[in-house]
Amino acid sequence: MSRLLPTNLRDQALSLLKLRLISGDLVPGEIYSAAGLAQELGVSNSPVREAMLTLVNEGLMEAVRNRGFRVVPLSDHERRNIYDIRLLLEIPAMAQLAARRSVVEPHGKRFSALAASIVSAAGSGDIVAYLDADRQFHMGLLDLLENQHLSKIIDNLRDQSRHYGLKRLSESGQLVASAEEHAPILAAILTGDEAKTARLMRDHLQHLVGDWAG
Repeated sequence: MSRLLPTNLRDQALSLLKLRLISGDLVPGEIYSAAGLAQELGVSNSPVREAMLTLVNEGLMEAVRNRGFRVVPLSDHERRNIYDIRLLLEIPAMAQLAARRSVVEPHGKRFSALAASIVSAAGSGDIVAYLDADRQFHMGLLDLLENQHLSKIIDNLRDQSRHYGLKRLSESGQLVASAEEHAPILAAILTGDEAKTARLMRDHLQHLVGDWAG
């Protein structure tokens, strides 16, 4: 279990809890206490409780009086809605990056390293590290468009996504295949191939309602 560094504890706790929600490590419908999660993370209750209250405000958890916080389940209908919106936003955004490849080129090595980190995490079965590197890769690319509204919307949609199938894929060794999709996406962007970038992103996002869904 990942433990937190002694700085920005609330933000670190929030980030890690979101990743555990997305992966299904924090089980839908289950109730968790701030004290229990704080013990796992090796910190005091306060930053974890603050993080969990933020998750309540974002609709990802709900407070249960005198018991703790329940993970809010995601219905199949909600999952499909999130997928549809992400298709509408992320595919043209990535294609736009290919059209403006000059803004990506100076950062090519960084994103290549992130793509490799995603594959490494998938191979080692570290789902939280996989999701963290995946977020850095996709959101880092989107941030190069310098459209804060777009980045915020997509980041929020990512927080609401649930990938309950990742554990099964990891255990069967199949997660590496989807992890390896990031390098070709980056290559298509860097060569300025808008059509290929869009096609690869569409195939990549299909996992949201396919094998990642569980």
